[in-house]
Amino acid sequence: MTAPPRTAALNALRAVDERRDDLPAALARSRTRLTDPRDRALTTEIVTGTLRWQRLLDHLIAAVAARPLSRIDPAVLLVLRLSVYQLLHLDRVPASAVVDDAVDLTRTVRRPHATGFVNAILRTILRGRGRLPIPPRPESPDDRDAALAYLGIACSHPEWLVARWLDRHGFDATEAWVRFDNTAPPVCLWANRLQGSREALAATLRERAVATEPTVWAPDGLLVRSGLPFGAAAEGAFLAQDEASQLVGLIMEVRPGDRVLDLCAAPGGKATAMAANMCNSGLLVASDVRPRRLALLRQTLTRAGVTCARTVRVAVDGPLPFAAARFDRVLVDAPCSGLGTIRRDPDIRWRRTESELPALAAAQRALVTRAADAVALGGRLVYATCSSEPEENEQVLHAFLADRPTFAPLDLRDTLPPALEPLVDEDGALRTLPFAHGLEAFFAAALVRRA
Repeated sequence: MTAPPRTAALNALRAVDERRDDLPAALARSRTRLTDPRDRALTTEIVTGTLRWQRLLDHLIAAVAARPLSRIDPAVLLVLRLSVYQLLHLDRVPASAVVDDAVDLTRTVRRPHATGFVNAILRTILRGRGRLPIPPRPESPDDRDAALAYLGIACSHPEWLVARWLDRHGFDATEAWVRFDNTAPPVCLWANRLQGSREALAATLRERAVATEPTVWAPDGLLVRSGLPFGAAAEGAFLAQDEASQLVGLIMEVRPGDRVLDLCAAPGGKATAMAANMCNSGLLVASDVRPRRLALLRQTLTRAGVTCARTVRVAVDGPLPFAAARFDRVLVDAPCSGLGTIRRDPDIRWRRTESELPALAAAQRALVTRAADAVALGGRLVYATCSSEPEENEQVLHAFLADRPTFAPLDLRDTLPPALEPLVDEDGALRTLPFAHGLEAFFAAALVRRA
């Protein structure tokens, strides 16, 4: 009988591969019938690890099979990927069990004719584990072809993306970046100050055998080092939120009594943090486009104890439904490629293409232009993404400022706490980089309306 975690992992990988679900939804659906926490954890490890190392796994499978991947049935390829990942990365899983389960999974996906092929591929890789054809680290970083083969294949990233990073940041920084992406991210929490301090939350979690430590940069963050935090504290006492994402709310510099608009607010982490900074006074309008996202947003705000917020559904385009209202602060946390969050969302590296960036940038320019009309005189507009790429970041802002000279950029070194100055780039914008700061790649810039 096939181990339940491997069956669940295959189901999740098929859902992602066929674009039926994104990774979180696929994992949630596939683990529904797993009651043992260890099985659920192993399923997550197999799925995320397989996606993380997909390009290298494909390289090895193609080399051993001596045929292009296009000639391997997609379902069989998924079985091979998750099995090779386990053989190479999960020492606690017996190799014989991995191979036997792979053969059974091949039958499960109704490809019995491929069982011998799967068995042969896995046993060949198993025998040759010490001499697999993996591109080595180049002797000279100036050897571009060797550098791209190593960074792209051995470190399992799309070649177009590592080529961009290599050109902008050099070999050492790019190597550190891809290595960062290939590590499992820690669970990061934002302590809800509407219900208590970070220190109080850490003490509560410690009493329940959850060990944490403060985040390096974010003032209200905790990194979980051991234990399961969910269910170990009062509902709404914290939100799971990446450390770099927590920093975006600081740039808003909201105050009690402010009128604030969060234009793309779901799932609600930044909106909740701003409500805490506002001491739940003033008005926070939290909006989103899709009804399901809006329902999730309302749920987050309610659980966190936010009382100053109003949720509003907005149309995809056209004027915002706020009549002549003007806000002291407007946040545009723009939908983007997500290429800055590859460590946390490993499938993004394979779902995004370079050709998508111009269309994404055009939509982002339209969104920030639309939001600008809602900013009061002297008010602040913050534009943020979780993208690493300039088309979605500074180039969007440059195009906006060329069209709207009534807005001027703020230098965040003049407003953020001195401890955060290393995160501010030469243009005065927040820019977190994995190789420099140990954070996912986020971007945020603040503009002020002068007229």
